[in-house]
Amino acid sequence: MATRSTPTGSSCAPRSLWGWSPPPLPADTWFKRLVDKFLPRTGLPVVIFFGSVIGLLVLGPHLPKREELAVDGVAALAAAGWCGLNFWRCRHAHCAVTAAGLLPLAALAFMEAGLGRTLIHGYEQLVFLGVLATGIVFEGVWYVAKGTNSCGGSTEGGGVGRSNAGASC
Repeated sequence: MATRSTPTGSSCAPRSLWGWSPPPLPADTWFKRLVDKFLPRTGLPVVIFFGSVIGLLVLGPHLPKREELAVDGVAALAAAGWCGLNFWRCRHAHCAVTAAGLLPLAALAFMEAGLGRTLIHGYEQLVFLGVLATGIVFEGVWYVAKGTNSCGGSTEGGGVGRSNAGASC
């Protein structure tokens, strides 16, 4: 089981997501400790979280248009929230792109649900997958260029690969 950051601010956590994710930055505030406590990063909790997001995306097309768009918005908001918090705590490179792309998608989907029609011809889920793919490609390029999947700030261990000294997104 992964250990979390200590209240004193030192990060003693091993890499999350089965070694793919950088360890969290030091939890030097009560809010960072709260996020570390509840943000799923490895094991069954993260599988359940991502399974829930996937389940929402599978459910959406079987609903009337307004409800489909609302469900797509919830899925995009959940994923954007997780990625945004994960980037803030771990500096995982792809999370910078996915959070920045999925949050506006969630807003668009909620707006469309309010209107009762899609403004991008029903491609919300394709855009979701495109943002996800773009984030993963960004991380791959980042890793090749910088030798780490962590960007900005400093994480103990530097994420996957060599130290991330001087790396910033």
